[in-house]
Amino acid sequence: MSIFDSYEKKHDYLVCVDSDGCVMDTMNCKHFHCFGPCMIDEWDLGQWRDEILQRWNEINLFSMTRGINRFKGLAMALGEINETYKPIPGIAALQHWAATAPALSNDGAAKAAEEATDPEAREILLKALSWSKAVNAAIVQLPEELKIPYQGAKEGLEAAHAFADVAMVSSANRDAVEEEWGKFGLLPHTDIVLAQDVGSKAACIAAMLKFGYDPKKVLMVGDAPGDCDAAEKNGVCYYPILVNHEKQSWDEAVAVAFGKLRSGDYSEYGARKKQEFLHNLGG
Repeated sequence: MSIFDSYEKKHDYLVCVDSDGCVMDTMNCKHFHCFGPCMIDEWDLGQWRDEILQRWNEINLFSMTRGINRFKGLAMALGEINETYKPIPGIAALQHWAATAPALSNDGAAKAAEEATDPEAREILLKALSWSKAVNAAIVQLPEELKIPYQGAKEGLEAAHAFADVAMVSSANRDAVEEEWGKFGLLPHTDIVLAQDVGSKAACIAAMLKFGYDPKKVLMVGDAPGDCDAAEKNGVCYYPILVNHEKQSWDEAVAVAFGKLRSGDYSEYGARKKQEFLHNLGG
């Protein structure tokens, strides 16, 4: 049974919202304490720990690849490590899978490893799965005080839900995001949770459009280029939550962006916000 089978469209408008780095102030701490360090451990990279962790954070947080799917980020980082620090057996197979798989998830990695005929390909896919599971376990162990929503995010979700259906569209682990949103009372302002296990953000938005939403009445709220790309692939509007300006971004969403969407006057405003977004990430 698909998660979409029980979904019911209630409004003409749809607001899709990313989680990590957009609603939840968890993106930095997850990468600082979980993603990068678990990669160091899985591939025995401690000799170059500081340099590799700095580059991991550049790829995943502070550049135009911010918010990239975890397995795509892993393939990119290990590709650089293979060229700079030590050989990574099977790297080409991981890069191919990350570039072509329809759903980059733990289940997808397990299935790809099971189907792999080349021993190195199977081994690196199993290591990628082991890394991803270790990341999920490490995230669960993060101190609770590090996993909080940005100021203004809950108010933004409430304002959106007053006139629109709201979908969480996230590439993060489902259990983690549902636990975080549930703890802070955000799930009541959400009609459907579309996480890593459902598919790419672009695929999730495309699936939601099948319920009959006019793309001009659909807004994707996100903090990363992948969110913007997912919106543009589906011809829907995009609103950025700017890194290091999250509260101001949510306040403006409530005060300006949602009104522009409802009035059908979003195009020029959205183009200006995209330029602010790209400039903020050095794009």
